[in-house]
Amino acid sequence: MNTFIKLVLTAMLATALPTIALAQKSKATAVTAGSTRIKDIVDIEGVRDNMLVGYGLVVGLNGTGDSLNNSPFTQQSLIGMLERLGVNVRDEKLNTKNIAAVMVTGTLPPFTNQGARIDVSISALGDSKSLQGGTLLVTPLLGADSQVYAVAQGSVAIAGFSAKGDAGSVTQNIPTGGRIAAGAIVEREIPFTLAGMSTTRLALRNPDFTTARRVASAINGHLKFNAASADNAASVTLNVPPGYNAGIVNLITDIEQLRVSPDQMARVVIDERSGVIVMGKDVRISTVALAQGNLTIRITETPQVSQPNAFSEEGETVVVPRTEVQVDTDADNKIAVLSSGVSLQTLVASLNALGVGPRDIITILQSIKAAGALQAEIEVM
Repeated sequence: MNTFIKLVLTAMLATALPTIALAQKSKATAVTAGSTRIKDIVDIEGVRDNMLVGYGLVVGLNGTGDSLNNSPFTQQSLIGMLERLGVNVRDEKLNTKNIAAVMVTGTLPPFTNQGARIDVSISALGDSKSLQGGTLLVTPLLGADSQVYAVAQGSVAIAGFSAKGDAGSVTQNIPTGGRIAAGAIVEREIPFTLAGMSTTRLALRNPDFTTARRVASAINGHLKFNAASADNAASVTLNVPPGYNAGIVNLITDIEQLRVSPDQMARVVIDERSGVIVMGKDVRISTVALAQGNLTIRITETPQVSQPNAFSEEGETVVVPRTEVQVDTDADNKIAVLSSGVSLQTLVASLNALGVGPRDIITILQSIKAAGALQAEIEVM
């Protein structure tokens, strides 16, 4: 009997386990779909990029460089470079279009070691027509403290071209800007010791009090210790728990994979230049009546020519004006009533039903906001 019961229980478990596993998988999928990793919504204090900039010369251009008469800084840079190389041309009249003055920019990632390579971007400074085929000479890249952190040099790769003839020209993309992949060598590291810290701060990329509290709660729940606290809407302080001997680097690695559901304010973003409107899912409006219409007056001139019959002794050819006036009062348009708590989908559907275009929607949203019926913040770009 015991053997029979064991066989029955084994069969029942074999049948139930896939169902349980499927339910757990569905639950995990639902949680994952509505949440985001902490590492995707916060920045670590001190772990940041640093901007670098430098001034240099690009040589080897096929007659598409700066005009030395119109770009005195290019001429001065050329004379100074040649003097450093032992060539004296200060009293000579230079006339070359194979050189261009450029600005070199780059980004120094955090914890970049000395000797590592970074990408740099090249942008023409004078009246150069194209940087195609050019080579950037040695250019120091400076940080905000005027210290040299990298040195750039190499062949410039551009994503466009320019060609012209006597009767026309063709230009694709921007031939006066280019890039050098791994074109700069890091000469100085930025001192920052993260491993020796016992406390750091997490900066939210989209500040929000609710999100900050959720991040702190997720961290404390994972560590089973109150190691994190929300200071304000933009930052969360993280302390290494007592007895955690792995260090703050490993602590950050452990908590950045935790998932939270970020919250945000109801916001409507409007770009009036392009007519783009972006509305968040929490945008709501109160009860409001909405109508959209314009008075259009169209005047069309269709003059006619009146002339006498053939071989008539009297009469002359004259132009007789003919004016047609049309008035469109949009009398067929109707007023739409939007109930309280209308969602984004209903709002857009109602506006589309009225035949409202993006440009008019911008004005309508601003008018609803002015009436106090739009429960969201409008941000005009």
